[in-house]
Amino acid sequence: MRNGITIGQAAAFVGVTVKTVRHYHKLGLVEEPERDSSGYRRYGSGELLRLVQVRTLAAAGVPLAGTGPMLDADAARFGAGLADVERQLTERIDELVARRDTLRRLADGDRALLPDRACAVLDRMPGLGFGPDYVAAQREALVLARALVPEGFDGFLTQLEHRLDDPEYVDLTKRGWEAESWEPDDPRIEELATAMADHYLANPAVQGDPAGLRAWAKASAQYKLINTHRQDQAPVAARLTALTEARLRAAGVPMPHR
Repeated sequence: MRNGITIGQAAAFVGVTVKTVRHYHKLGLVEEPERDSSGYRRYGSGELLRLVQVRTLAAAGVPLAGTGPMLDADAARFGAGLADVERQLTERIDELVARRDTLRRLADGDRALLPDRACAVLDRMPGLGFGPDYVAAQREALVLARALVPEGFDGFLTQLEHRLDDPEYVDLTKRGWEAESWEPDDPRIEELATAMADHYLANPAVQGDPAGLRAWAKASAQYKLINTHRQDQAPVAARLTALTEARLRAAGVPMPHR
């Protein structure tokens, strides 16, 4: 009869479960001991040592598939394998830290999805008289713009900053948002669209820089998705925007086509 201990005792001594030991056997990481005359497998010091080595490497982050080759390698290859695992773990740590930071930014509201500069633009709006619904719509539009037209996002932010510095623009925009209470065929909508277009044409800074306009002009599909967001909730604003853009386009401003 072979001296040794049972699989249950071996698992307990090493600090794993019997199921884990059997999994190690299945993967070929630890050879199964021969059965003794009673039909039981008895684990000796050699198997226990290998179990401890596999468990230790696995706990250190070495994938199970890689533990066998590492344990069977010479000292140089073993060291190189450990260095490679350390590099992978460092990358995972960096990724987890980034995820944790994202969670913290989510708890802080907009800052998970938008840069500080965009958040500052949104923070200005309530003080200028814009209501929470308008600010929420602008927040969503900024998130979509950053994701869908990243090359035009900085220019778009600059445009918004100039617009918020322009009292007449702010007044026209607030009137546009208030127009949601009007009937869809109210003639004041076309009058307001004309006033907005005239203001844009008279103040090039609120139109945006040429590079930004070109980026948006090339992104018609993305522009449509952004511009039609919440259209069902603000149909008059959508019509007002379309009329204003048509007038600007007719005047030669490179507006995207919907």
